[in-house]
Amino acid sequence: TWNAVYPPLRHAEWHGWTPTDLIFPFFLFIVGVAMTFSFAKFEGPRSALYWKITRRSLIIFALGLFLNLFPTFDFSEIRIAGVLPRIAVVYFFASIIYLNTTRRSLAWTTAGLLVGYWLAMRFVPVPGHGAGVLTPEGNLAAYLDSILLPGRMWQGSWDPEGLLSTIPAIATTLLGIFTGHLLRSDRERTEITAWLFVSGWALCLAGLVWGIWFPINKNIWTSSYVLFTAGAAHQFLGVCYWLIDVKDHGKWFAPAIAVGMNPIALYVLSGMLISVLYAIPIASGASVQTWIFQNLFASWTTLINASLAFALSYVVLWWLVAEVLYRRRIFIKI
Repeated sequence: TWNAVYPPLRHAEWHGWTPTDLIFPFFLFIVGVAMTFSFAKFEGPRSALYWKITRRSLIIFALGLFLNLFPTFDFSEIRIAGVLPRIAVVYFFASIIYLNTTRRSLAWTTAGLLVGYWLAMRFVPVPGHGAGVLTPEGNLAAYLDSILLPGRMWQGSWDPEGLLSTIPAIATTLLGIFTGHLLRSDRERTEITAWLFVSGWALCLAGLVWGIWFPINKNIWTSSYVLFTAGAAHQFLGVCYWLIDVKDHGKWFAPAIAVGMNPIALYVLSGMLISVLYAIPIASGASVQTWIFQNLFASWTTLINASLAFALSYVVLWWLVAEVLYRRRIFIKI
């Protein structure tokens, strides 16, 4: 239940961050890292690669719309924005930028996206609020979403995956591309590890300093948030790289391999199942999800611990599904 959640497992209400606020930017960051490896292996004309990128983006976007509509398919309540639609848009534009820029121009493009977004949010006035207002209803991103974004928004008057805030999200993936170049370089593995930690601390510090004027905020994906989370991603990746590639402790991470082989499929299927559990009523009038939670979890512990246990059980369930798919060599590719 969302009524009882340990604070680190919640998103920050507005400014600031929690560990939960690192998950989405970490994913977009690793998309950029993976891009440098997958595109390097691609064989064929550039036009075929562009078609592959476009096709994948459209499928991910369509899956996002499907998940937002499921299970009622009430188009009057459709939400166009969302996690998967943002991933689709970011992947498409980051891919095009990567394929058509040098590393130098890629750096300038990344900086331009972050600085340009900050300037727009700081100096473009919003009717009824003025310029530089960063409240949920008074910021430029929310205003543009209210007039340009069709359908329902997640928070009524604003959406955390809106249009304008997708621009700095692209920069998150571009920073991942730089890291991918580092990992693919001829440097010694210990040197790569050192660079991951050094660049990670530098980016975190840059994000914290910029956050004095442009606060770290996931909901509007501020430029300081991009730098800070990219820095945290560098450090987390640095730990993993040191343990796996330097110290050869890859077996410690074996349980994560199955999940990593079908990430989008598991995300969509898990979202569908929980939506069904919430939608199906039983004799008492409660949903199946409520009945399961109250009778199998809340009946033996406190509400907040029951909520945590339910969430962990759901994660384990889908990890088991991932293991079955992995052992049967079933990889649902997009």
